[in-house]
Amino acid sequence: MAKTPAAVLAVGDREVRVSSPDRVIYAATERTPEVTKLQVCEYFAAVGDALMRTIRDRPTAMERWPDGYRDGMRLSTGYGDDGDGFYQKRLPKGAPDWVETVRITFPSGRTAEELCPSEPASLVWAAQMGTLTLHPWPVRRPDVDHPDELRIDLDPQPGVTFADVQRVAAVAGELLTELGLRGYPKTSGNRGIHIYVRIEPTHTFEDVRHAAIGFGRELERRDGGVTTNWWKEERGERVFLDFNQNNRDRTIASAWSLRAKPGAPVSTPLSWKHLAEISDPREFTLFSAPELLADGDPWADMDETRYPLEPLLHLWETLPGGELNFPPDYPKMPGEPPRVQPSKKVAEHWDEHGNRVEGT
Repeated sequence: MAKTPAAVLAVGDREVRVSSPDRVIYAATERTPEVTKLQVCEYFAAVGDALMRTIRDRPTAMERWPDGYRDGMRLSTGYGDDGDGFYQKRLPKGAPDWVETVRITFPSGRTAEELCPSEPASLVWAAQMGTLTLHPWPVRRPDVDHPDELRIDLDPQPGVTFADVQRVAAVAGELLTELGLRGYPKTSGNRGIHIYVRIEPTHTFEDVRHAAIGFGRELERRDGGVTTNWWKEERGERVFLDFNQNNRDRTIASAWSLRAKPGAPVSTPLSWKHLAEISDPREFTLFSAPELLADGDPWADMDETRYPLEPLLHLWETLPGGELNFPPDYPKMPGEPPRVQPSKKVAEHWDEHGNRVEGT
């Protein structure tokens, strides 16, 4: 069988070559037809301007699925396992010279030159490389050490419905308004909801993480269906506010990104009114999400105002609870509790600073 010739997409002033354009990336479902590689690239071109408003000049990891996604495929964790998809944090060799990068530093101290989108063509090039989901940092060059974005990740635990997450998101939006802040919501592309707040880029990653913890604790006070418990065994059937998504080198799928789920779902920005009206976030797909832009981008004015972080830091400083656990790949942090599941913790094996006592 003859190989299908490459296609060429005109994106702004660039021409982006798309190899194997008829490769099936998503299989057909009851809701959606199959999706080819060319259609994925055309999708990123179609939403390119709106996506650039949220991702421009941000260090961005690429979640690549070179052979496409099928139900049951796995994403590699990067710890020696072989998944079907993987994160590309360093720009691969052979990228066009117009695809820009920025140097970032990981928690380990290692550095990398990561994709830094500066024009829509770079997004289409990433799609040509098998990228379905873009994972931008909450910073922009030239200052990649001070976030300009607080991310509230509402993650439903088993037994929690999307309606539950909608309710919690509404409470979160009201709380932000009370604090003089404005949140911008989007679907996660699965069952969760993300809320973004533009902030003054004058704080560290640790400050922003503490702000998320403070916000989560106040949200817990207002809605018993919310938890900030880091250990899964303690979360129950509640919505987990994942404060650690505000750490250095922790990212969330960008607005308008595709997700590796059946039906080519999209992490879709919505107005608060529209978010309250939907019943199934799976309705936003590669086919339907671009239609929303015909009525205007609900995140179009996000960059007009940067809000102070102090109201949230005040919650962190005044509400009880103290420091919470960092992810396991992080170095031990000051004041952090012991990194052991509560059900397995033996109190006398740990000192007051959360360090294991020698000989135990």
